[in-house]
Amino acid sequence: MKTEVIQINAREPETEKIKQAANLITEGNLVVIPTDTVYGIAANMLNKKTIQRLAEIKQRPKDKPFSLHIASKEEVEKYALGILPAAYRLIERFWPGPLTLVLKSRDNSRVGIRMPNHAVALSIIQEVNLPVVCPSANLSGSPTCHTADEVLKDLNGLVDLVIDAGSAPLGIESTIVDATKLPIEIIREGALNRDKIEAVVNKKTVLFVCTGNSCRSVMAQALLEKTLKAKNRQDIEVLSAGIMMLGGLGATPETQELLRQEGIDVSGHHSQAVTKDMLKKADIILVMEKLHEERILKLAPEVKLRLFLLKEFAKIKDNNLDIADPIGKSREFYNQTFAIIKEAIERVAEII
Repeated sequence: MKTEVIQINAREPETEKIKQAANLITEGNLVVIPTDTVYGIAANMLNKKTIQRLAEIKQRPKDKPFSLHIASKEEVEKYALGILPAAYRLIERFWPGPLTLVLKSRDNSRVGIRMPNHAVALSIIQEVNLPVVCPSANLSGSPTCHTADEVLKDLNGLVDLVIDAGSAPLGIESTIVDATKLPIEIIREGALNRDKIEAVVNKKTVLFVCTGNSCRSVMAQALLEKTLKAKNRQDIEVLSAGIMMLGGLGATPETQELLRQEGIDVSGHHSQAVTKDMLKKADIILVMEKLHEERILKLAPEVKLRLFLLKEFAKIKDNNLDIADPIGKSREFYNQTFAIIKEAIERVAEII
């Protein structure tokens, strides 16, 4: 029996064809779909008979699971736990795209996950709304397939449907990165080369958080950036944000003046509210008050071990580890706040 082939528009896939493919996958059929790298065999991971059939075609050992393909970055947390900041940075930079990340799964094992950069693949996966695996559409030992015609030479009669969207744009398999632990390991170098991966992985992120992101966190960010520049450190990204929902405010005049005396211009600063995505990709999060710490842990409890009060790094030792908000206070209070932050930043710069 020959495999059915359906041609589809790669950029604006027809809805009825997407639904037809998705329904077949949901029901337990094997459907070859295009991705940005190569063609893959999409299957419902929850259907044991389907996965067994797929494993036989691919000659895959039972102890070597297939990677999941997802349709949005947010879905990664449905299948993985304990995701490292470096992995979140890779997701932010390269998804959707030719990167498969091996992560810790929710059942305490490992799972490969990828978000392809192809309208047809994303539409089908989203329509299925179930865990979808999608190994390359070729027999074991055969070259990967970049077109539907190449797929049919190997798999005609072995799969139920082939969705033909023309040539796969990249024509080379995804890069596979083991991000379950540090240092992150490149298992297979594919469409993304090692240099691109390492450039993201090796760059650390420091995030300062205060209330409105208009004074204390601005001071901290500006001072650390200046210190790192003097040390010729280009491997650290420094960010700042506030726990309030307001955004787009400038730095306070007092903050601008204090930093101007340090040779730093923050007149172009615009405040932003802290987000869960910011917190997840940060290697260290430094806050000004216990209140900020509590708010952040409600938003992203998984960052607990990377969260510190900035005053912990200052030489001043007292029972109060809060750096109080100077807004509305005297110039002298601003000066005192600035001095504490500057002292703490000098220590932070030595540690990171």
